[in-house]
Amino acid sequence: MNKHSHPVVRRKSARIAFAVSALCASLAGGHAAAQTVAQDVSATTTGGTEAAPDKDGGQITTVEISTRKTRSTVSMSGNEIQKILPGVNPLKALETLPGVSFQTADPWGNNEQNLSLFVHGFNGQQLGYTMDGVPLGDQQYGNYNGLSPQRAVTSENVRSVVLSTGAGDLGTASTSNLGGTIDTFSSDPLQKYNVNVQQTVGSHNTSRTFIRVDTGEFGDGNSAYFSALHHEARAWDFNGRQSNDQFNAKFVHDSSAGRLTLFADYSDKTEPNEDSTVHVAGETSAPYTRSFLYPNFAAAQAYLSPTGATPAADGNNYHNYYSDAQRTDFLTYAKYEANISPDLTWTNQIYFHHDDGVGVVAGPIGVAGLPALFAVYYPNQNLKQVFGNSGYATRTTEYTINRDGYISTLHWDLGNHQIETGIWLEHNRSEAYRRWYALDVNNPSSPYTRPSNPLITQYGSGIDNKVAQFHLQDEWKLRPNLALQAGFKSSLQFADGQFPVQEAPAAIGNGSQALPVGEIVTKSWFLPGVGVRWDLSKQDQIFANIQKNMRQFVTYGAGGASPWSLASQQAFDLFKSTAKPETSITYELGLRDTRQLDWGVVKAFDGQIDLYHVDFSNRLLSISPTPVISSIIGGNAILANVGSVKTDGVDLAGTLHFGNNVSFYDAISYNHSQYEDNYTSGTSVVQTAGKTVPGAPTWMNKFVATATVAGVEVQLIGDFVGKRYATYTNDLHVSSYFLMGLNLSGKLPYMGSLLKNPRWNFNVANLANRQGVLEVVVGAASGTYNTYPIPPRQAFLTLKADFS
Repeated sequence: MNKHSHPVVRRKSARIAFAVSALCASLAGGHAAAQTVAQDVSATTTGGTEAAPDKDGGQITTVEISTRKTRSTVSMSGNEIQKILPGVNPLKALETLPGVSFQTADPWGNNEQNLSLFVHGFNGQQLGYTMDGVPLGDQQYGNYNGLSPQRAVTSENVRSVVLSTGAGDLGTASTSNLGGTIDTFSSDPLQKYNVNVQQTVGSHNTSRTFIRVDTGEFGDGNSAYFSALHHEARAWDFNGRQSNDQFNAKFVHDSSAGRLTLFADYSDKTEPNEDSTVHVAGETSAPYTRSFLYPNFAAAQAYLSPTGATPAADGNNYHNYYSDAQRTDFLTYAKYEANISPDLTWTNQIYFHHDDGVGVVAGPIGVAGLPALFAVYYPNQNLKQVFGNSGYATRTTEYTINRDGYISTLHWDLGNHQIETGIWLEHNRSEAYRRWYALDVNNPSSPYTRPSNPLITQYGSGIDNKVAQFHLQDEWKLRPNLALQAGFKSSLQFADGQFPVQEAPAAIGNGSQALPVGEIVTKSWFLPGVGVRWDLSKQDQIFANIQKNMRQFVTYGAGGASPWSLASQQAFDLFKSTAKPETSITYELGLRDTRQLDWGVVKAFDGQIDLYHVDFSNRLLSISPTPVISSIIGGNAILANVGSVKTDGVDLAGTLHFGNNVSFYDAISYNHSQYEDNYTSGTSVVQTAGKTVPGAPTWMNKFVATATVAGVEVQLIGDFVGKRYATYTNDLHVSSYFLMGLNLSGKLPYMGSLLKNPRWNFNVANLANRQGVLEVVVGAASGTYNTYPIPPRQAFLTLKADFS
């Protein structure tokens, strides 16, 4: 059966980097692009993050470099994000930036179960995420404290995405931002009445329909919009349908006294997952893709033996009937930015998020130790008959999240000082239940319905978590061209985990009588940051930053690297008394440059170079002293601090502009993240000291070539990802890959007086139809690992227009 949390990808935790990161500007060309560095990405918003201003049409920069930051910060506009593929996940759009490695099964980046993200060696669960300042949690698949950006706001409504690759702003509302932050911002309502309609069709029966209605300005400073989305597409390697219905609404009231914003998002998403392929050292028979048998139930029946056993030749790569993720989210916030005086603003924001989700796997009952587990609940019974006589059982992990929070930020311009202080408070009540259902031979279930009437509730967890974060900083303008920024934040977490439904002692194993319960309080009062920004000239700017961050303990009761997922109360109590949260200290030194040139056909250049070093301490790893049976059951985990990691690397990128209509962007990244210590698993010492952190590539190179020919913009995107180690001991690795994408866009002829700005996009993913390993799931021990394959070439056509 399929995994329902990335078991070890989350533990590729040792990241720290001495790197040179060049995050450059503007693929779209011309003199407007060359002015990127001279612009501010935008005004400061709640929490101190930055958003790029809305842009309508014209030549738009692909990457914008912030000139006000003392750290590496870049922004992509919503227009450029949509060029990659209309409806793309904002996180996937960042994969063209140096130092960013992003992989997932579908071209939109929507599949969350096998999503892999690294930024300068830090994995996705070690970054911080927000949407309009609202925290989105740590993006684990079995999420307990947030939701993905594309579920928080429809992709077409994204104004910009801001990436801070080294360390995020002190005021970012996150408990997981060890290695930087990704902040998504929704677009504002238009000032004129408008109806926008977009339709995408393409490979594998894709249909994506988006409609947005803007009211225009009404009353006294009021404006609003409402949007609706329906998305569906078939999985490329089996007959499974991805579907999503999403609604957004936003209201803005502007006056001299301040700005009121109301936002609401509803997302209902069903997504078939994909099983990873298991690789064992020395074996050559692993399939390229491990597809599901759904919807051919007759084939699924024929696949099993009369007792429910899978073919011995398939080994660990047996076929499940289906797997899917169902997620329903409601997110809303209200924010008021009060102009107390010309120099003093006070922003207050409240938010609420409810999630009801379930991860489902329908698979054979005779694999991975399941007979022994089921025998605990149904001793001496015919298990095939118990589970519907089909030979299959349906397993779920059922989630609920109820979060409410408050963010308050005070911004005061006092002479040469820009002082900011703020507080973030959140109360989160999350639950996770593991249940097993029959799969009736006479009425088989499907990935599109939620199972009911469980036979077994294996366990049920409930965790009440309160977070408080405070920050204070001052940016002091020492000279017109020199600014010093210094401050600190405090991070406090009060988590209490309980198990309303305890697992049967015989199912836990290891002699444990119950899963752990109790409270863990972690407080870090002083996490400092200091930075400097020096304008050497109108073209060149130096920045430097040192900042300490901490990742609070994961508050999840259904697996993964969480204290409440340990196998016994004794293990929990030992962890509580001895373990420390993960911490990082990030050092950055960089140079930004933009200039007009007269080198023949080369007319402008812009870019950024950023050297950084990170010391990552108290790395947490989930260790199994007994063999891991599978991701379905797992061994009896121990969670422990296993040492530190250091990373050295270089990122370098820049854009050359050839006249007004041609540009070439290239980004080269080198990242070497290395473990400093060995660790003990059972009675064995695992030799990881001096080994490279697996999963994260050492070398990457990305390019985007852009040209406008006869009114058609052409973009050719290249993405090279180097060799990645597949185990902690570096005994196995996966080969590099190079993928290309093609994007074409242009205008359609006007048709009637009501139709405005009709446009088209044509996008091709994996242009050369390459095969290979897209994502590696790191093995818990030497000799084995899992992979997901590169999807085949896929093409999509989008038509869009405005009506007024």
